Amino acid sequence: MKYTFRILRFDPGVDQSPCFQDFIYETEEKKSLLEALMDIRNDQDCSLSFRYSCREAVCGSCAMVINGQFDLACRTMMESLGTSLIVLEPLPNLEIQKDLIVDMEPFWRALFAVEPYLFPGETSPENGHRIEDREMEKIDQFVNCIMCGCCYSACPVVARDERYLGPAALAKLYRFVKDPRDERGYKRWSRVNTEAGAWGCDTVFKCNEVCPRKVRPADGIEGLRRKLIWGKVKSLFKRVR
Repeated sequence: MKYTFRILRFDPGVDQSPCFQDFIYETEEKKSLLEALMDIRNDQDCSLSFRYSCREAVCGSCAMVINGQFDLACRTMMESLGTSLIVLEPLPNLEIQKDLIVDMEPFWRALFAVEPYLFPGETSPENGHRIEDREMEKIDQFVNCIMCGCCYSACPVVARDERYLGPAALAKLYRFVKDPRDERGYKRWSRVNTEAGAWGCDTVFKCNEVCPRKVRPADGIEGLRRKLIWGKVKSLFKRVR
């Protein structure tokens, strides 16, 4: 079957503005978009740039906009799109470095700002930091985040406010705050009690729609809001007593 790949091309060091370039690609095999992109790069234009790594929908590197939808190129089969015209664009809300590659630095900066790792406390139990299955089930969906950046790129708040941490970072924070093994204090994580943090979300659930792993980051943000309110209530209750 013959496909037309319409790919947004842009090299900031050479081009004045982005533009689309068409590539004709023919194959009789069942292939993913990533495999097709690799063929186009190898056989038609070696300057075509895109990211990939694991090719198994685990690393999140090949996230892009495919026919207007956010997804991973490695897990998207061409025939599943139901069209011979395939339009590929880089993730929005992030600066284009070259073609389909974007600068992920703002995304990583927001993620590191919430300290996305376990605070187990000063003493370590002999048998390690165990957790019950029922407790793990409460955070499993957030553990599944592969940090592809789709939710960050689709977020309308990120688009208008560069201070906003974004759905991935806030959902990741909730994953650890909800973990019974984590002993970070309320004061340490409640720094997200701002418009640039948990209260900046418009709650339009765009992040939930685009997540390729069904993490539902907005659920984590709502969870943080509930814990922030409860933390404030407990603080006021202690003062009254």
